[in-house]
Amino acid sequence: MTSFSHSVKALAIAVITTIAANATVMAQHLDKPFTVVEPEQIQWKDAGKGVKFAVISGDPSKPGPYVIRVIFPPGVMSAPHYHREDRYVTVMQGTWLAGVDDSWDPKTTQPLSAGSYMLHPAGAIHYDGGGSESATVQIMGIGPSSTTFLFPQVGDFGEPRKLN
Repeated sequence: MTSFSHSVKALAIAVITTIAANATVMAQHLDKPFTVVEPEQIQWKDAGKGVKFAVISGDPSKPGPYVIRVIFPPGVMSAPHYHREDRYVTVMQGTWLAGVDDSWDPKTTQPLSAGSYMLHPAGAIHYDGGGSESATVQIMGIGPSSTTFLFPQVGDFGEPRKLN
């Protein structure tokens, strides 16, 4: 092996060693600890009509990422509404019914089973909730969050019926 080959090999080893050492040091100096939330630690709040919600991480009213969970009882759905931010929804339990217009007609919803995912684009009108069984969803977004209901006279949640 030539002197040049030895030099290249030595340089390559030095670079790889330096990168590995720096990665280890960087990983050890994280400012944020891991966060774990056990089911019994979740603080559920009443949203009306039997709907419950909990903030799992962050604060939806402030700038930054947030994670919330919502439990819809059987037959109760949110009235047609939209959010100013994208929302990323994962069905955790039950079958969640998702409507993508302002009709509030449960017959036009798409049933999504546990493990399903749906993106609610910012400004997209929708309604959702529990069908014949309750449904639990986890929603992630970047705050500050806002919800605008299209038909305030029907309330935020209730038994869906065709509105138009």
